[in-house]
Amino acid sequence: MKSKNRIIGIVALSLIVGLGLGYLLFSEETGVAETEAALEEADQSTTWTCSMHPQIRQPEPGQCPICGMDLIPVSEGQGEGEKMAVKMSETAARLANIQTMRVGMENAAKTIRLNGHVAPNERLVKTQSAHISGRVEQLLVNTTGEQVRQGQLLARVYSPELITAQRELLQAHAIRESQPALYEATREKLAALRITQNQIEQIIQSGEVQESLGIYADRNGIVLQKMVNVGDYLDRGEALFTIADLSKVWIVFDAYESDLSFLDEGDQLSFSIASVPGQEFKGEITFIDPVVDPQTRTSEVRVETENPKNRLKPEMFATASVEAQFGDGEKMVVPKSAVMWTGQRSVVYVKAPNTEQPSFSLREVELGAALGNAYVIEEGLEAGEQVVINGTFTVDAAAQLAGKPSMMNPAAGAVMKEPSHSKAPAGMESMEVSEDRKSEINAVLQAYFKLKDALVASERAKAAELARRMEEELEKVDMAAMSEAAHKRWMNILPRLKSTLKEINSKSNIDAQRKAFVPLSTAVVEVAKSFGPFDLPVYVMYCPMADNDQGANWLSASDKVLNPYYGDLMLRCGEMTQEIQ
Repeated sequence: MKSKNRIIGIVALSLIVGLGLGYLLFSEETGVAETEAALEEADQSTTWTCSMHPQIRQPEPGQCPICGMDLIPVSEGQGEGEKMAVKMSETAARLANIQTMRVGMENAAKTIRLNGHVAPNERLVKTQSAHISGRVEQLLVNTTGEQVRQGQLLARVYSPELITAQRELLQAHAIRESQPALYEATREKLAALRITQNQIEQIIQSGEVQESLGIYADRNGIVLQKMVNVGDYLDRGEALFTIADLSKVWIVFDAYESDLSFLDEGDQLSFSIASVPGQEFKGEITFIDPVVDPQTRTSEVRVETENPKNRLKPEMFATASVEAQFGDGEKMVVPKSAVMWTGQRSVVYVKAPNTEQPSFSLREVELGAALGNAYVIEEGLEAGEQVVINGTFTVDAAAQLAGKPSMMNPAAGAVMKEPSHSKAPAGMESMEVSEDRKSEINAVLQAYFKLKDALVASERAKAAELARRMEEELEKVDMAAMSEAAHKRWMNILPRLKSTLKEINSKSNIDAQRKAFVPLSTAVVEVAKSFGPFDLPVYVMYCPMADNDQGANWLSASDKVLNPYYGDLMLRCGEMTQEIQ
């Protein structure tokens, strides 16, 4: 009986242990299956795309087959929601590191850094000239950079004119009682030759004619330039030395034209001199050159300062930092990373308030001044709104995938009402011109297409030659035969075409030519939209990475993307944004 009970107990214990193990095993498998299913579902809910080329869509992460950039996640199911907004899941927004900032009014300030050099104060630079004609017999100051004092003897000059004048003085002095007027006239003649009254008295007392005349320094300073040597024959008024007084000097800075609106005469600034480390100097802006240098695109900004002990020497390098306020009152300011610039307009993405998941809408804004890493916003945003400041291109790619308004495809919604097939952009009506004029303008476009192809092929010399040919085609356009409105439109575009073509022709490397091709293409697109359509359609292409990631258009005779801004490096980067037909 005991044995039977023992067997029953063992069987029961085995059943309990088996049930427990089975529960643990099957529940673990079920949990793993549920976890895998959840991960698979999460994986399937995310599409990976390229922020530069949103037409690329892959189910897993990797690199863009066009430009090689890392793909970023975009959540599916974006067709839901508001008509103008693109929605993203919280996970996708975090993975893409999308950040927003609440905008408000603040003092618009910009730190302007200026580079310059020490220069002599031109008001204190004088020319030491000869007051008589003659031959240089002796030079007592022989080198540039030599310090001279006012009244110091600089040179001796042998002058027949001086000898004659002295003899006349001695003769007139002998008959001064009977001919006082003649005597005074001879004294005045010597005084006109810069002979002092003491020297005249010495000549009279000695009764001897001095064969050479000393030339004395008119002022203190250093010799910047020596223009004579011993034995040279001088005419009256001819320069011997250029002497500069360096007790006060100028600091001449170069300011870019974009910074000039922040600088005014009378502004105080601090500057440092590389050769005088550890010391800060202060000065006041006394002059801003009203003319911009056409080569460097800068204007000179002048500061005057005292120069005790002549520590500041001409051509020393100087740097300054100016905290400049823009305008009066507070302005709305956003980081540059928030703004996407298409060449014709600037846009930002605004986050919708009080939504369960991130929702963003495209907004066109009007930019004001650039403040280093920020822009002043003149119109388009209200205080308190949130704008995307990081991951802007990711949001734009998501908007394109969802068919919402985006930087590259504004026609997908009503934010920017411009049809994808139009003769002219919004606010720019097409000009009516005769067939002859249209044929001449079409020849300009054909020359442009050849220039574009040369840049695609990275052929610098050929691009320069084709730029000259395009200039020749421009000259053949008979704008005098256009209507008044068309004539004005052409005259508005023509200077931009000519200046950029000359720049392409003058550049010695392909990168500089491509940089100049950006404004040329902007003007050519305007020509095509203003004076088209033509016999064959032309296509407006767009590369978001051109012009230092600002984006740039170009015009093509084919809808095939061949990028002139990068050539073989990113030949297929870009897309067709408009067809003019």
